[in-house]
Amino acid sequence: MSEVNAQRETVARKGPLAHFKVLDLTRVRAGPTAVRQFADWGADVIKIESPQHMEVSDGWGGLRDGPDFQNLHRNKRSLAINLKDPRGIAILRRLVETADVVAENFRPDVKFRLGIDYESLAKINPGIVYASISGFGQDGPYAKRPGFDHIVQGMGGMMSINGHADKGPTRVGIAVADVAAGLFTGLAVMTALLERQVSGKGQWVQVSLLEAMIAMLDFQAARWLFNREIPGQPGNDHPTSIPTGVYPTQDGHITIAAGEQAMFKRLVVAMGCEELMDMEPFSTEEGRSKNRVELNAELSRRTREHTSAHWLEVFERGSVAAGPINSMDAVFADPQVQHLGVAQPLVHPTLGPVSVVGQGFKMSRTPSQMRSTAPTRGEHTDEILREAGYSDGEIAAFHTDGVV
Repeated sequence: MSEVNAQRETVARKGPLAHFKVLDLTRVRAGPTAVRQFADWGADVIKIESPQHMEVSDGWGGLRDGPDFQNLHRNKRSLAINLKDPRGIAILRRLVETADVVAENFRPDVKFRLGIDYESLAKINPGIVYASISGFGQDGPYAKRPGFDHIVQGMGGMMSINGHADKGPTRVGIAVADVAAGLFTGLAVMTALLERQVSGKGQWVQVSLLEAMIAMLDFQAARWLFNREIPGQPGNDHPTSIPTGVYPTQDGHITIAAGEQAMFKRLVVAMGCEELMDMEPFSTEEGRSKNRVELNAELSRRTREHTSAHWLEVFERGSVAAGPINSMDAVFADPQVQHLGVAQPLVHPTLGPVSVVGQGFKMSRTPSQMRSTAPTRGEHTDEILREAGYSDGEIAAFHTDGVV
């Protein structure tokens, strides 16, 4: 065991998913996001990656100790095996015998070529839930295209409704398609595991970035499907509920969401401009939406007269939905964010104390658990092979032959 590995603190796995074993063959972001949902809630997640001598990265180059990789791959164990070697495939197949979930985001044809597709592995373990994530689906005219978040944001409609119309299409500042696909995959796998309790059988779960992106459009997509209405780029305005947007202050900007009639009334009362409530065309929600430019100009003229802190205090007293526009440091300095414990502490064996982004939901009896930072490549290889029944002699031979 290396010095780095010896320094790693061991914390017992526990949580509502502690009885599940997940084999993680995913790379980059969507797949790791899905598998993280299991790792944080106690599942034994085995990250399967190529041995160092193969010089194959996880899509991150030399950034393994960087914040993104560490945030995605916490709470996992790492097994480094060569899947181009039949003995490496044999190791994977043995692990499948006792696994509950296999997750992969290979190109659709790769798993069939390796003989580790769902049908092949279901013969070994009929209860296996097999999750495949792709850019555009496992089949169809775009199945072989490489899928990237940026591309799918464009194809899936997000860029057409984001940003300002005079600035052209605008991508979202996070990997929204990747993250959505990952979360949908986690939900789908858990649904399949619940169904398995009834049928005793696993199944093949398929998620694409394109489908996830379109599903995330929600009411914007529904506007087209129901009314054949093509949404545009509303900038900082809400597409239909006005005033909802960003407003200038004496020292910056704030956000206000007051499109609903009662909230708009509270807004104008708090601002001391009750006359706007009775002024045409601002007296109705429809009128405010159609005349948003004029209304926003009226409100902006007033919000510029005082500081952001002044207005946020006024709106807090008046029960008006409003908030600051925080930079990332201000986000994590916010007292409510700190109260919620969004930043979760960990100790990295070489970097020392670090923090990762916690889970987006809480459970009263079985909370999520931050046990360890992302593993080093192959950190748990020997440990996992012994658990699978391989002898020390066999493991030594695997190392000698470059199988692990």
